[in-house]
Amino acid sequence: MLVAVSGGKDSLALWDVLVALGYQADGLYIKLGIDGGVRYSDQSLEKIEAFIAARPGARLTVVDVPQELGAPIPLAAQLTRRGQGRPCSICGMSRRHIMNRVAHDGGYDVLATGHNLDDEAATLMGNTLSWQVGYLARQHPVLPASDDGLVRKVKPFFRFYERETAAYALVCGIDYVYDECPYAVGATSIYYKGLLNQLEADRPGAKLQFVLSFLRAKEEEGAFAQAASEVTLKRCPKCGQPTANDGECTFCRTWDRVRERLASQTHPQTQMEAR
Repeated sequence: MLVAVSGGKDSLALWDVLVALGYQADGLYIKLGIDGGVRYSDQSLEKIEAFIAARPGARLTVVDVPQELGAPIPLAAQLTRRGQGRPCSICGMSRRHIMNRVAHDGGYDVLATGHNLDDEAATLMGNTLSWQVGYLARQHPVLPASDDGLVRKVKPFFRFYERETAAYALVCGIDYVYDECPYAVGATSIYYKGLLNQLEADRPGAKLQFVLSFLRAKEEEGAFAQAASEVTLKRCPKCGQPTANDGECTFCRTWDRVRERLASQTHPQTQMEAR
């Protein structure tokens, strides 16, 4: 099993629980090159390294995005203007691609992430308000593997409130990064979490009921089944990962654009001649 870890409480608590239960669970950290004035990526990796130092035998794979792909996530966002220049869009796309690639190529049978109930409810609210049917069709705590190269994905903490995973980390003495990503300020997911917290204060259990009712509608009533069946995946001719695109996947196209623009900035004379 491969566990995606960020240095935060949820992913480190999940890794700790899986190891305690006897699973052979290895960690994956994706170093995004985010500084934000607080050495965010470096600090996150330091927390993870301290975690595994206290657990002999724990294995960690680190994918360094600036080294492997050519630029840190914030710079890549500026160069492509993907998500109007905010890093969140290219960050999420890149992390999903890398997680699936590492799990698939490493022969892992499942990829586990530390998404909690607050995360799931906020995602569900955002997708419902904008009726993102495709995303709603794919939102589930367990996504099976596919012949197209997608590995099985699980979210074991999807029923647990964020405060519960924080309490577990505190009781077990797990040191983690307390701050949100510097670029999370103003993110819609944070806004939706605030709204859901207000609802939860008035109606305790509302978040869990919201998520579980959605899952029952999918499983028992077949909601969004047609949208799920309409997705046809192909192989990216460049990286071999599954994609809904004709031709290269969004990941390859985006990062090719990043490297091209970096190269043009490095060689201004070439850029002037092209004009």
